[in-house]
Amino acid sequence: MVDVTVPETLSANAEIGKVVFEAKCAICHGENAAGQDGVAPPLVHKIYEPSHHGDAAFLLAAKNGVRAHHWRFGNMPPVEDVTDGDVKMIIAYVRELQRANGIN
Repeated sequence: MVDVTVPETLSANAEIGKVVFEAKCAICHGENAAGQDGVAPPLVHKIYEPSHHGDAAFLLAAKNGVRAHHWRFGNMPPVEDVTDGDVKMIIAYVRELQRANGIN
């Protein structure tokens, strides 16, 4: 849905987060969190900047799911078999992608 610039290098935590993201999140949110038309929104988007959707919002969404409120993709179900630690690594990955794309 969006073009995502991927940083040349990622931190160690973001590297772990990328692996978990690809296993648990990319099926809906797309490669490099770019979103998928008709499936799920891009996470590399101003709506998900830290000042609007803090890290706790990502943790809660993964654990409990989330009702659709910014996009028309429908509700997001909870993510099965993902730990809080996994989500923290995913957040590191998404935040580094966001920063590489001017979202701070």
